[in-house]
Amino acid sequence: MITLRPAAERGHANHGWLDSWHSFSFAGYYDDNHVHWGPLRVINEDRVEAGRGFGQHGHRDMEIISYVLEGALGHKDSMGNASSIVPGDVQRMSAGTGVQHSEFNYSESGATHFLQIWIIPDRQGIPPSYEQKAFSAQEKQGHLRLIASPDGADGSVGIHQDARVYAGLFDGDEKAELRLAEGRLGYVHVARGELTVNGHALAAGDALLYDGEPLVTVAGGRSAEVLVFDLPRI
Repeated sequence: MITLRPAAERGHANHGWLDSWHSFSFAGYYDDNHVHWGPLRVINEDRVEAGRGFGQHGHRDMEIISYVLEGALGHKDSMGNASSIVPGDVQRMSAGTGVQHSEFNYSESGATHFLQIWIIPDRQGIPPSYEQKAFSAQEKQGHLRLIASPDGADGSVGIHQDARVYAGLFDGDEKAELRLAEGRLGYVHVARGELTVNGHALAAGDALLYDGEPLVTVAGGRSAEVLVFDLPRI
């Protein structure tokens, strides 16, 4: 079964400095039908105005991935990490026993547009850790490039869950497929542009949920950027 999750049906909160769309229940938005999909707990599409951001706050027992689409996101945490996350970068923070961090758009003009993704880990109470890697556009053009996995395969960032995250850029006749093993769940999120996935015409913010389907087929992109999740049941 493949279920369409249209962009407009997501939760939405506009705080002025922050415009946020929630694919799953988050903060003041709750939907019984969209709390999580396997261990995939959060996909927030955030736009942070210039000179604004999230002050220091804490997380525990969550795998947090930040994926920047436009602009730059400044990060500082209680582990001593300080970095700037730009398009092409994937940042992974395992909150484990607890971590404090802040995220800020230090630009004097222009919003930072990014996805924050939370994945429920397969164990609790691990030491917190941090990782950031860059993936070129060439690696993702016309392909589904592995960017996160439980074993750091193919240079991906490592996460504490039997889940794999792929990113791709698609235009024109470019096509890619991802086979899902029996019993696995899939999730496709269109970050921007338009493309066809398993015959569904999708636009930015749209998603597809896969249950009992063996294959994800991506094609017919128009300046499209997409994330594909291969997930266990929990």
